[in-house]
Amino acid sequence: MSRETMALRVDRIRCDGYGMCAELLPELIALDDWGFPILRSDIVPPTLLDHAARAVDVCPVVALRLVAAPAARRDARGPVPVRAK
Repeated sequence: MSRETMALRVDRIRCDGYGMCAELLPELIALDDWGFPILRSDIVPPTLLDHAARAVDVCPVVALRLVAAPAARRDARGPVPVRAK
């Protein structure tokens, strides 16, 4: 796999909420109340790229994928902070 800046994408129609992605990549993926993934950040830091690839590989319904990050987003620095409600 290339070491260029990568981003995660979730196909919300295909996803069945198994939650395996969040177990393997809790730094970037949380689960909502129904078990569906919420991306904390779509940009995957280089240190987590192998873990992200593993999460993509184990998705039983192929709802998670890695893509090249859009040029405008390649300078993102880590997860986006989540505000408390």
